[in-house]
Amino acid sequence: MTIVILVLAGLATLAWLLRHYRVPIKHRWRRRQARVMCTQMRGRDRHQPATLLYARLRAMDPLAFEELLLEAFEQRGHRVVRNHRYTGDGGVDGEVVIEGIRFLIQAKRYRDSIRPEHVRAFGELCARQRRPGLFIHTGRTGNLSREAIGATPYVTIISGRTLLALLTGTDCPLPSPYPARRGEQPAARGRAL
Repeated sequence: MTIVILVLAGLATLAWLLRHYRVPIKHRWRRRQARVMCTQMRGRDRHQPATLLYARLRAMDPLAFEELLLEAFEQRGHRVVRNHRYTGDGGVDGEVVIEGIRFLIQAKRYRDSIRPEHVRAFGELCARQRRPGLFIHTGRTGNLSREAIGATPYVTIISGRTLLALLTGTDCPLPSPYPARRGEQPAARGRAL
């Protein structure tokens, strides 16, 4: 009887360890950094000037920035699907479910204007997967990028005030989901929020 209890306790401990350490240490560190930043931006730092908030975002580890965006969506009550690894993710930094529709996410920490080829590549990826996407960035959206986004019906750009609203927890115009039925074309063309 004692042996059975010891075996069961050992199996329970092993199951807990496997579950706890399934997420690599670097992932846990970045998620913790993102949670702290999200808490600060929704609390005491919420009313700081936008330039200071952007400087903080641009100073973050780029992978922690991805986690920050996913954390912000979770804080809003949306279900988030994280990648198992950061590199080799195929251009998708995560996914978020908004009103039952799964959006692909591409996160970029830019200091200057975003590159139109990045927008086009993400739009092509979304079109291949027939899923809407959110291209979220800290830079400026130039005319060429606006043209690239206008050419794809699948991608919405989130930046500027909308990005800060997402991160600080204030009212944020999230994209309306595209039609859920397979084979149906999205109702709206790509746009910037």
